[in-house]
Amino acid sequence: MAMWCRRLLSSALAQARPVAPGREQSALAQLAGILESQLDTIRGAGTWKSERIITSKQGPHISVEGSGGEILNFCANNYLGLSSHPEVIQAGVKALEQFGAGLSSVRFICGTQSIHKALEEKIASFHQREDAILYPNCFDANAGLFEALLTSEDAVLSDELNHASIIDGIRLCKANKYRYRHMDMVDLEAKLQDAQKHRLRLVATDGAFSMDGDIAPLREICQLAQKYHALVFVDECHATGFLGPTGRGTDELLGVMDQVTIINSTLGKALGGASGGYTTGPRDLIALLRQRSRPYLFSNSLPPAIVGCSSKALDLLMESNAIAQSMAAKTRWFRGQMEAAGFTISGREHPICPVMLGDARLASVMAEDMLKRGIYVIGFSYPVVPKGKARIRVQISAVHSEEDIERCVKAFVEVGKQHGAIP
Repeated sequence: MAMWCRRLLSSALAQARPVAPGREQSALAQLAGILESQLDTIRGAGTWKSERIITSKQGPHISVEGSGGEILNFCANNYLGLSSHPEVIQAGVKALEQFGAGLSSVRFICGTQSIHKALEEKIASFHQREDAILYPNCFDANAGLFEALLTSEDAVLSDELNHASIIDGIRLCKANKYRYRHMDMVDLEAKLQDAQKHRLRLVATDGAFSMDGDIAPLREICQLAQKYHALVFVDECHATGFLGPTGRGTDELLGVMDQVTIINSTLGKALGGASGGYTTGPRDLIALLRQRSRPYLFSNSLPPAIVGCSSKALDLLMESNAIAQSMAAKTRWFRGQMEAAGFTISGREHPICPVMLGDARLASVMAEDMLKRGIYVIGFSYPVVPKGKARIRVQISAVHSEEDIERCVKAFVEVGKQHGAIP
């Protein structure tokens, strides 16, 4: 089909205007040169991203192609260990058998099944909101929100370290854009004062910032929002399921669930780890998104297997918070052991534990040496993080055993001393 389309297009272009001999080849050669130059630049900057190939299920112990023996995985967003939970897997198999592999349709044509509506109701109930809407992923949820909600009469105020999906979503909308310094409430207030001339004001922030493991000061943000008649939007991708007494997220953790207007989050991290995202909030807002949100209107429905897995993950979470409490205890233990060994760990009480190293090459080399010791972690450097802020990001899961964490700390101490990162 693709070849037929290309031939048809070439034929149509040839009939429309004469093509000089060799021009198509010349354009392709020009493209090849541009791509080669860009790829060489990435390699030269030391920011090339290689993909290691996993040959097993996701979990604390994995098999990695080219690495002998079992590897301890400390870089997944599998915070609650539900990605390979037997009940979650079985729920996905059951949904696959009952509802099929997919819908072959967007939601508003013939792509809404009873399980989609049931999951949306469950998400809204979990977050104590009026309604919810599903997306293929949270990147799409962020891409679909701001453009549908805000116009040129409105203003959006965004933390400078917000996730790329929030930044890209804001770029798509016509609202007046303000960027405030990271978690700086004085700067946010100044921006809110200036934004009083606009119709709506929406403060947008991550609940937990994925590179540093720090948590947004939602109490202060909500106080300012109330003072300046603004709405509050929070992306909870790195909080849903495990922050707060019952895992509702940073708004529960900080006691402001009734003051946050809109929550976007993911089904692809703590809640089963497959894929899928959502927006939850006021009923009329969700109704508007069903009519105007482009990623929702023009994307296939979430596959039934993912819906089944995510629904079961929520059930497990709402039945008991023991898994989340286990993860929190292990996080505190890891942070304490690493700091006692002389490492600086960014953030506070979050399972994202960035081991701050500063130098990009040091972070890369140490991560490679950790893998040789059977510990899978990833180094992050510019442009993913600011220059001079290179780090190895460690992520703790509820299914890591004490022995796993002890082995990880031991390897860090050995590698850190070898490279002079700690005395």
